[in-house]
Amino acid sequence: MSRRVPRFRAPLALVLGATLTAPLALTAPAAAATGQYTVTALKFTVRAGEGSCTVDADLYRPAGVDRAHPAPAVVATNGFGGSKSDGSTDIIGKSFAERGYVSLVYSGLGFGRSGCLISLDDPTLDGVAASGLVDFLGGRRAADDGTKADYVTLDAPGDPRVGMVGGSYGGAVQLATAAVDHRLDALVPMITWNDLAYSLDPNNAVGSGGVPGSFKWQWANGFYLIGEGQPLLEPNLDPSRINSMACLHFVTKACDTIRTLNSGRYPAKRTAELLAYARSVSPVSYLSRVKAPTLLVQGQADSLFNLNEATSTYRTLKDQGTPTKMIWQSWGHSGGMSDPASGELNLGQGNLETSYVGRRVLAWFDRYLRKNPVDTGPAFAYYRDWITDPDRTYATADRVPALSRTLYFSGDGKLVDDRHEVRRGSRTYTNWLVPTSHSESSLAGLIGLPDPAPYDTPGTHLAWTGEPLARTTDVVGAPRVTLRVSSPVAERTQHSGDAADRLMLFAKLYDIAPDGTRTLVHRLVAPVRVPDVRRSFTVTLPGIVHRYEKGHRLRFVIAASDDAYFGNRGIKPVTVVSAPQDTGVLRLPVIG
Repeated sequence: MSRRVPRFRAPLALVLGATLTAPLALTAPAAAATGQYTVTALKFTVRAGEGSCTVDADLYRPAGVDRAHPAPAVVATNGFGGSKSDGSTDIIGKSFAERGYVSLVYSGLGFGRSGCLISLDDPTLDGVAASGLVDFLGGRRAADDGTKADYVTLDAPGDPRVGMVGGSYGGAVQLATAAVDHRLDALVPMITWNDLAYSLDPNNAVGSGGVPGSFKWQWANGFYLIGEGQPLLEPNLDPSRINSMACLHFVTKACDTIRTLNSGRYPAKRTAELLAYARSVSPVSYLSRVKAPTLLVQGQADSLFNLNEATSTYRTLKDQGTPTKMIWQSWGHSGGMSDPASGELNLGQGNLETSYVGRRVLAWFDRYLRKNPVDTGPAFAYYRDWITDPDRTYATADRVPALSRTLYFSGDGKLVDDRHEVRRGSRTYTNWLVPTSHSESSLAGLIGLPDPAPYDTPGTHLAWTGEPLARTTDVVGAPRVTLRVSSPVAERTQHSGDAADRLMLFAKLYDIAPDGTRTLVHRLVAPVRVPDVRRSFTVTLPGIVHRYEKGHRLRFVIAASDDAYFGNRGIKPVTVVSAPQDTGVLRLPVIG
């Protein structure tokens, strides 16, 4: 399947309610009827850490908005590698200005014509810089040319009524800004991360205790090269965007992080520093300070920032009392961004009123920026690609579905419903010194190349397959697996002091059609660095929304490698033994 990804990028995201049977009835904002606006290019010298940065921005002012007739504001910035002028960012500014919002769209630090190094949405840098723009909207300061904005609705002197919207790199910066500036009134972070340590080096073992996982070398190095290649995209760079101490255009700790990950080594002290830095610039470390109402939108087709990231953010915000809702839309970094499915939000077109997600965003801002008592929709909604009517593709719930179906791993390679059906058996696979499984070519979309279908080489993986399903089965959420493996080689090396010597495996769930066609849902896999091969461990797979049709079969696979990730160091054969009272367990969040 070929995937195309535009310049909207990211670094280097039960009791069921009623299904939507018609467009969500959300009140449209009482915005300017003419849709006319003016655009003014501005520069701001803002504080960022111990220094300052020049931020390049465009201010969209709706017709009729003045000091006597103020309006709330919306702020947005680009995805990784973009600028204020790229398609989706520019459209955000225009779309909200047409609807009566004062819009301020800017190039993030290190991109476009904004100064300073790329700092991965660090709240002490990117967040503080964005806070300086909020000062402008609140009338506390002027732009560098003296321009002032005295026509933004104020909650108090210097406190503008302002929201932020955007995706990926432009999504995390919203949370970073809200953590340092409580004047923000509403956030809509889309397809962004919760923890960069997990995003770039995932270990899906539950309770891994900070042990690193497997490096997503394709995603990470692709975006790293985009950052380092800025002179090709933007000649005559501001000198503040050159780092002469490490790499070219990133802050030093980001340079060190990518080098450590590419080394394939995880010595204890260095790894702890790596994880600490990655988490310090991630929402996971500062969400406790985020109080602004937040509508999270995450993509189902996203192997960079999967659904688990948004779910973690959602649960943290909800548990601490921050008003929060979540939508799982169809598109993400791995597909659908440039050509969304019918009825889906298209950031390149600004189809807010005619898409489910767009209407939810408008309602969110209408409620928290215009203070209109409108319905902002259900707590949780998810896209169903098996529904053809674009007005019915989203289903809703009051919470993320719970694990509700249990299957057991039989020694003969079957997935069975009853533990008593498990047959005793032992099976073994081994890894090669080169990858032998393929889930995706992460950068295929960036360079316009087709991506081969997923595969696993015989002898380098184990599979358990269920019987043909007697009825349609919908899985919504993150499956979990409890497993125990044996690997004498890994047992001897797992305490070497370098986490890279521990056993790696890759867990995934296939849909097998009656004709044998295999589908790896959205090409998602769960890399696992086994905590201790002498004990059982639990794995959380990436969240999915998928219908297994009647007659199809579920297949769970553990593979020795995956060519989108770094794998095992050395040859480590793995054996899995099954017995009725001691076997692996797969739990699925099945609805209906």
